[in-house]
Amino acid sequence: MQGLEDRMRDLGEFIREQRRVARLSLRKLSEQAGISNPYLSQIERGLRKPSAEILQQIAKALRISAETLYVRAGILEEREGEHDLVGEILRDPTITEAQKQALIQVYLSFQHENEGLQSPDIVDVPADDAVAVAVEGEESASTGS
Repeated sequence: MQGLEDRMRDLGEFIREQRRVARLSLRKLSEQAGISNPYLSQIERGLRKPSAEILQQIAKALRISAETLYVRAGILEEREGEHDLVGEILRDPTITEAQKQALIQVYLSFQHENEGLQSPDIVDVPADDAVAVAVEGEESASTGS
């Protein structure tokens, strides 16, 4: 198990990395989170143990889940078996904020569209039939029928 100092250093490094990915200066993030610039700097360097409320403010400013920061700080244990796709998208350093928002909008629209629908049974379809169905679907989509 990690010691408190190691955990705070890891938390601070994570926050700093997320700030850089979001292209925010230390000053800008501190303003958006409503905390002082020196205090945020101390958190990033692992010198301070922020409260859950401060972590929530930082997470909101970084547009990441507060749960992610709680787990890193040792306030919560990581959940097993549940998948937080929106959180994963928001934490991905390889895509831009605009791309993250577009992915989240598409994902949430699919969820909304599928609310109440049952999962269809999986049926084996011969490969030739699957290709024909896919082509018909594309043709219907392009002709609007």
